[in-house]
Amino acid sequence: MRKLIIVFLALVVVACSAPPAATEPPAAVLPEPTQTAVVVVITATDAPPEEAPATEAPTYTPYPTYTAPPPATEPPAQQSAPPTEPPAAADDGLIKVDDKLGKGWFVNMTRSRNDFSLRCQLNKEITFSVQTTSDDIKSVDFWYRFEDRATGAVFEWTNLGKMVPDLDGGYTITLSGEKTNPNYRKPNSYFDYQFVAYNPHGVIGRSEKIERQVTFTFDCP
Repeated sequence: MRKLIIVFLALVVVACSAPPAATEPPAAVLPEPTQTAVVVVITATDAPPEEAPATEAPTYTPYPTYTAPPPATEPPAQQSAPPTEPPAAADDGLIKVDDKLGKGWFVNMTRSRNDFSLRCQLNKEITFSVQTTSDDIKSVDFWYRFEDRATGAVFEWTNLGKMVPDLDGGYTITLSGEKTNPNYRKPNSYFDYQFVAYNPHGVIGRSEKIERQVTFTFDCP
């Protein structure tokens, strides 16, 4: 028994004097990565462009202020001029027009009556005659127009054509109501007329417009 205790104690002493069992070394701790600032150096090779000079801004011109037009007013009624008294017939039955209306190109301007009509047989025709004052005049045209006595409307001039010449430098034309322009004639109107002188190159002279001395009707007045 004593020997067993001695052996046991010997084993305890050996166990205590033995070096400690090797242990696994701790894992190495890696240092955390650090950020390293990178400095970029840019070397200028060309000088920067010069700044463009500032341009002056355009001057602003305001638009004119709009002004509304005044309200339209009704135009005054057209008033027809009072008729002139036609000249009386001469001893030969012809009605002579004042030579001043010939403007130096025509004299002895006459007509057979002061009125004519479209359908009335008693005064259906009218004859106009004129004498020229220049040898340069080679032909004479007869122009006319109507003026409505009821409304005062004046219509376009119409060329009836060339007057018939005689051997003494005179010209004559006879007109019936049926030959007048149907687009312009009115049942109660003035018949205005004018003599126009021509040479081979064109118009060289005109009489005055002989106005409101001749009346025109559709039927007998």
